[in-house]
Amino acid sequence: MKPQQLLTGDLHLWEIFLVSRLPRLLAILCTGVGMSVAGLIMQQLCSNKFVSPTTGATISSAQFGILLALLFMPASTLWSRAIFAFITAILGTWIFVWFIQRIQFKDMVMVPLVGIMFGNVIGGVTNYLAYKYEMTQALSSWLVGHFSLVLKGRYEIVWLTIPLVILAFVFANHFNIVGLGKDFSKNLGVPYNLVLFAGLTIAAMITASVVVVVGSISYIGLIVPNVVAMYKGDKIKGTLVDTALFGAIFVLICDMIGRIVILPYELPIELIVGILGSLIFIALLFYRLKYGRKSIRLGSTGTNSCATMPNLKGGEQI
Repeated sequence: MKPQQLLTGDLHLWEIFLVSRLPRLLAILCTGVGMSVAGLIMQQLCSNKFVSPTTGATISSAQFGILLALLFMPASTLWSRAIFAFITAILGTWIFVWFIQRIQFKDMVMVPLVGIMFGNVIGGVTNYLAYKYEMTQALSSWLVGHFSLVLKGRYEIVWLTIPLVILAFVFANHFNIVGLGKDFSKNLGVPYNLVLFAGLTIAAMITASVVVVVGSISYIGLIVPNVVAMYKGDKIKGTLVDTALFGAIFVLICDMIGRIVILPYELPIELIVGILGSLIFIALLFYRLKYGRKSIRLGSTGTNSCATMPNLKGGEQI
């Protein structure tokens, strides 16, 4: 469909545009913005650049909630499934952070590996229940992210990402302080546990709202905040807008690639993001292991300057 065709006044084309094309575009933008901001919040609160909804078991927990809704409420609506997804995503993220708080040895790579293992455990339980109660086919729509089923009337849940992102921007400074550690937060009068779990709740609700409508899309919340932080630093209020914009553009480009590669057919966006994201993730892994938290200064001929996050004994990790 070309813009010139809409100008002809064809009512059928306008119906297609309003029912399918426009909702798909809005869902893509909300997904990119939401998942990127959710990853940024989790990385800041956990003081670890490899934590995200993918490596923090948030996506797996949301899928588990959708399965529970299908098992206990077979005739449930999209909003009913969303409520289950919200609850399980929040609980799964809280359990993950509670667990890593009690790990004695915390390495930059160790924390996300724990999250991946925890997510795989939840995913294994989800698959077991799906096979046992013959819900595999019903659950398959949420295991692989795609925008092909986004239509007017069944995608509006992703609009929840907008007020949640605004809420994250309002409390951005609090998230920065909590990311510096528990003792540092108490010295500044910031309630550490309250802000920590409030931020995790915002990230989990954003992720769940996307998973319910689109399905699982990995790596967005991992690579987008890292790429932006390499140029803008670690201050969340200064990078949140850039992260949201870059995330929306990244998802839009991946969706365009998925629709062009094998025309007239369409590849799931999870596949495109997975391929590109895995390559970028490996590059980021080597970069972080070699340079730590140093950021790149555009237009500078000297060495990289350090990011804003200091290396405090109590604030490097949760």
